[in-house]
Amino acid sequence: MEKKIGEVSFVLGVVLAVVLGLIGGYLGTLEPWLISLLVVLGLIVGFVNIGGKETKDFVWTAVALVLVAYAGGASGTLTTILYIGEYLSGVFNAIMAFVVPATVVVALKQIYALAQIK
Repeated sequence: MEKKIGEVSFVLGVVLAVVLGLIGGYLGTLEPWLISLLVVLGLIVGFVNIGGKETKDFVWTAVALVLVAYAGGASGTLTTILYIGEYLSGVFNAIMAFVVPATVVVALKQIYALAQIK
């Protein structure tokens, strides 16, 4: 059951991040609520889906994804591209809202696990 919740949270988070990134500007006051939902889904994914051997791979991949998403979205670089720049920037920002909380949780779990080894 817990694994299924994690899987659904991951799929829903990715789909919501892409959709929200594409149409977020048209949602008005609903957008902050959906971004908050992305953060919660990211936390669920971090707590439920990632553990054990895949922790290191997940953290490295997530850090790379966040750096690329920041460089492309939050920095404003993509908004200068005609027609699609604002949409790409929105998608990258929404992906960061989903991935960053999951990465923080997984990294903290790993730090805790390393501290337990004597």
